[in-house]
Amino acid sequence: MIKYLGSKRLLVPALLELVGAFEDVSSVLDLFSGTSRVGHALKGAGLRVLSNDHNRYAATLARCYVQADLEDHRALATERLADLSGLPPKPGWFTHTFCEKSRFFQPHNGARVDAIREGIADLNLDAEEEAVLLVSLMEAADRVDSTTGVQMAYLKQWAKRSHKDLELRLPALRSCAPAGKGLALELDALEAARSVEVDLAYLDPPYNQHKYLGNYHVWESLVRWDKPEVYGVACKRVDCRDRRSAFNSRLGAKEALQEVIQAVRARYVVVSFSDEGFVSRSEMEEMLSPRGDVVVLALPYRRYVGARIGIHNPAGEKVGEVSHTKNVEYVFVAGPSLPRDLWNLPSFSA
Repeated sequence: MIKYLGSKRLLVPALLELVGAFEDVSSVLDLFSGTSRVGHALKGAGLRVLSNDHNRYAATLARCYVQADLEDHRALATERLADLSGLPPKPGWFTHTFCEKSRFFQPHNGARVDAIREGIADLNLDAEEEAVLLVSLMEAADRVDSTTGVQMAYLKQWAKRSHKDLELRLPALRSCAPAGKGLALELDALEAARSVEVDLAYLDPPYNQHKYLGNYHVWESLVRWDKPEVYGVACKRVDCRDRRSAFNSRLGAKEALQEVIQAVRARYVVVSFSDEGFVSRSEMEEMLSPRGDVVVLALPYRRYVGARIGIHNPAGEKVGEVSHTKNVEYVFVAGPSLPRDLWNLPSFSA
């Protein structure tokens, strides 16, 4: 899967262990799905997963990894990917924007992205089929990019991986879960919370001012293929300036999260949130308390690589150290009659 700031890759085993402690849970809503790592893992555990994210690239990842089933797409997608891999490079908007005006990718790979993306558009596929191919292309480009994992900027010198040739691979699709076929939504979080009913809802909301659209604008443009007007050194989509979320505001985050927690239609609610976020532990516990008992579990983590390498000036010279290199990821669990063994789950008690 793609490199992603805020990815729950390290938290997934603990979340699987946590959800597995509930004997009466067969359906889960992943309300802020991001890369769909969590939804993909829950689907693999046999649960029916409904994923949601308002960014198109994230909804596409969910449509591939949660909604699309291996048995429906493996054969045809493998054939189509082979055909797309054989297309001759054809530099276009993507190459000009992200290889010449900026340096996210080497031009030889940009030209292949252009050709393959146009090839996918020409196929006029249904949403699931298209998502599988788009995720293959997104992940292929991610493997040859020249960033530290976010698209706010690119490296001054080409990353070693950027010299490699782009290679399409079949995404790691899963078979349909015994509990039922998954579903990918592309809605505002509050609208999604109100529109579906599940046994358990998992919330992983943004916790600071950094917008995922700005961090991953290249993927948004690649998936939408609307070839938007761009601005700045990083060639961000112009709508990065306008598409705002209350979750990225210190003033609005608490109210927005409280509204979603109140609206979500689930017996149990699980929220993961960093101790660096806009909402404190005590505030989160207070928000969740109307839903029943509240248990707080915690896991220590190293901060993202950009924080660990220190503070640098525009010339690339290190001029200072960050205040801390570790943070705590809280997992809040709320609901009536919570399983007694939540307090002693191995992943959290270690």
